[in-house]
Amino acid sequence: MEDTLAVRRVDRLGVVLVAGGAFAIAWMPFIIVKANRIAAGKPQLLTQLLGQPAALTLLILLAATALAALFLHNQIIRLGVATLAIAMLIVTLGLVSTAATPEGSTVARITPGGSFWVLLAVVGLMISDALVKLQLTPWLRVAALAAYGALLAMVLRSGLLNNLSIMKEYANNADKFWHEALGHVFLSLGSVAIAIVLALPLGIFCYWQPRIRAVVLRALSLVQTIPSLALFGILMLPLGYIAANVPFAAAIGIKGIGVAPALLALVIYSLLPIVANTVVGLAGVDPSVRDSAAGMGLTRRQILTGIDLPLAFPVILTGIRIVLVQAIGLVTVAALIGGGGFGIFIFQGIGQTANDLVLLGAVPTVFLAFSSAVILDAVIDSIRGQRA
Repeated sequence: MEDTLAVRRVDRLGVVLVAGGAFAIAWMPFIIVKANRIAAGKPQLLTQLLGQPAALTLLILLAATALAALFLHNQIIRLGVATLAIAMLIVTLGLVSTAATPEGSTVARITPGGSFWVLLAVVGLMISDALVKLQLTPWLRVAALAAYGALLAMVLRSGLLNNLSIMKEYANNADKFWHEALGHVFLSLGSVAIAIVLALPLGIFCYWQPRIRAVVLRALSLVQTIPSLALFGILMLPLGYIAANVPFAAAIGIKGIGVAPALLALVIYSLLPIVANTVVGLAGVDPSVRDSAAGMGLTRRQILTGIDLPLAFPVILTGIRIVLVQAIGLVTVAALIGGGGFGIFIFQGIGQTANDLVLLGAVPTVFLAFSSAVILDAVIDSIRGQRA
């Protein structure tokens, strides 16, 4: 009986996380040392770096984190230990990459290995689990995201990670990086804003007209089955024709390649979630509330703007959250047709067999998508909490 109780006291998620972390430490490289950006690298396990104080400290702290993940039920302590571990993980990466860089070398590249990424994910999941179980208020979750983001910014500004190959790629492409970052944000937010303007009235119309609803939703669902790259290619032909035959269209930037087809494709992809969630949100409004409003003499438009849309807003916003995260990811593909964004670095890196250039585009894309999801989730939960 005691053995059974002991097993039950072990955190099941902790078992999975500890097993993944232990496998990564034992079998996957912590860093990969390369003579240049495209040369084959020499992998080094974390256990091979224990002669360095930072690596030894990290291993001890990871062991403490594993024990906390398995047996501790105090979420504040778990959160604190995991935060220390993730901070030490990044600090250790910077210190061992500096030690592994040949003195005076400008072409050597030090890449984070699979062990680093797995441990980052494992400890990050432990932090997320602790934050969820602490049941923080929506805006405290945003504050936690801002705090971790600020810590990362401090590390980056300190120069501790400058010997990592991804930071060297950034140094070589700094101006271009921020230009493409603005382009990525513009395409993502711009497409979502246009989609909201189009999809919200369409969703309201579909709710009011059930016969039309099925046709519209099926058509939009069909569009979702088209691969993104194929849709970009399909749109290049009509937009190219318009640009060639309508001078005004070409003057305002409509072309067969570039931002125009990328923006149009992203808007088309964004319609279904917003339309569908608008219909679901309006359908979820209690009919008795509408009846009461109609009995008070409110018109259909007044009921829509004063009752239906405010009550359906959290559901509609959930659709917008889905669309924004989706758009941030799809913009990377738009780089193939000249749409710009972080995808420029991803596809250049693939073409040059430069994995760190790929990371330069992939890492900020993931960060943008994750941050957007956390912030919009907080907004949605805050609205729902106010109405509970």
